[in-house]
Amino acid sequence: MSELGKKYCVYCLAEVSPLRFRCTDCPDIELCPDCFSAGAEIGPHRRWHGYQLVDGGRFTLWGPEAEGGWTSREEQLLLDAIEQFGFGNWEDMAAHVGASRTPQEVMEHYVSMYIHGNLGKACIPATIPNRVTDHTCPGGGPLSPSLTTPLPPLDISVAEQQQLGYMPLRDDYEIEYDQEAEALISGLSVNYDDDDVEIELKRAHVDMYVRKLRERQRRKDIARDYNLVPAFLGKDKKERERAGRRKVTKEEKEVRLRLRPLYQFMSCKEFDDFFENLHKEKVLRAKIRELQRYRRNGLTKMEESAEYEAARHKREKRKENKAAAAAAAAAAAASAAASASSAPAAKKGREDGRDGDPAGLENLPGCELLSDREKVLCGSLGLSPARYLTVKTIIVKDHLQKRQGIPSKSRLPAYLDKQLEAAGVRTTYSVTRRSPRRRKRHPFPAPRENSPFRVKTLFLPLSPRRASCPSPTGGFHHGLLLMSPGHCYY
Repeated sequence: MSELGKKYCVYCLAEVSPLRFRCTDCPDIELCPDCFSAGAEIGPHRRWHGYQLVDGGRFTLWGPEAEGGWTSREEQLLLDAIEQFGFGNWEDMAAHVGASRTPQEVMEHYVSMYIHGNLGKACIPATIPNRVTDHTCPGGGPLSPSLTTPLPPLDISVAEQQQLGYMPLRDDYEIEYDQEAEALISGLSVNYDDDDVEIELKRAHVDMYVRKLRERQRRKDIARDYNLVPAFLGKDKKERERAGRRKVTKEEKEVRLRLRPLYQFMSCKEFDDFFENLHKEKVLRAKIRELQRYRRNGLTKMEESAEYEAARHKREKRKENKAAAAAAAAAAAASAAASASSAPAAKKGREDGRDGDPAGLENLPGCELLSDREKVLCGSLGLSPARYLTVKTIIVKDHLQKRQGIPSKSRLPAYLDKQLEAAGVRTTYSVTRRSPRRRKRHPFPAPRENSPFRVKTLFLPLSPRRASCPSPTGGFHHGLLLMSPGHCYY
């Protein structure tokens, strides 16, 4: 049965099963390689007829020196396998060649015959020239590198990324703008039996979804361009402080707020350049006005401007001092006029048996520094708030000097005695021992400076219609205490 599958040369009757040449013009004419090379002719067959090489797949391609006895069919399967599975995938290549070849044998045969062998030396040059061609599309095209280049990551920490739900590798957020946009196409399916109306409706849904995606991407680009995410987290302000950028004025902030709708049409750099140019324009206008002012004043050189500015500042300072002095003089005159007008009114009020009205003191300078009782006292004595504060300061200072052992004499102004005499007030001293349990009161004159008593000045009007309070020794003392450091007596 094995003899039936063999092929024989029609000229020399040699077995040609591994390799034979078949004539394409004459039927059933198959010759061995030796007869074909000798140009054998038999019957209608001629040497110039067309031929076809018939390979049984059992001869060796590399000759007897090839190791392992690889047949031509195995060589063909090896080349198909390396084209299909790629160089290095020796397990799949061995399975494709046949179970008789291991991955190690497949690798060694391919490297030794096709790379380091004569075929590899003839096909692979010693020096490989640079044949790389740049097929990059121009910028802005449909396959522009700007569409595929990864964006720089945001300057936020991992905890802040988790807080925002930001995924940096995908440049997406867990909650995107118009989160329900995908609902337009989530239920779409294309069927072969759809009519034209259904197809157009589905296309309209897809178009709506694409527009929503573009709007979402536009907002993300604006947020990235203007660095809104770090600004939301408070990092943008710190970066600006570290960068030492100029401070934005209030007017510029208002202009930025009015021009905020233009953010979507301008990049962040263009917007910053625009406001920087506005600032430069403002500075140049101020410089031009300053130069024009110099020119009007007869200055033609910048060296003269420093001397001119110094003289101008001195002149303005003198004007300010004169204005302040005039205001102080006017206030003093108004205070004196108010005091002169309030003294008769206070005297008349006491003669009528009623206290002075403190309502007239509200418009005088220094009234806001007085308490309610001090206002009543000033109204009763006809003193202006300014004079009262002066007397109060003198009394407090003298008392502190006496407590520290510094000798001092009474420095009450002369007009105070006249005011007291006009108001019918005499001066007494409240003398208190250093022990708080024993307390005495003595009329004028005052005790000595070295006495173990502390002196409190008390002004008592002679009119019995004044408000009165009980004294420690019985009876009543009439009047109000003008000044008593430490504690107050009535």
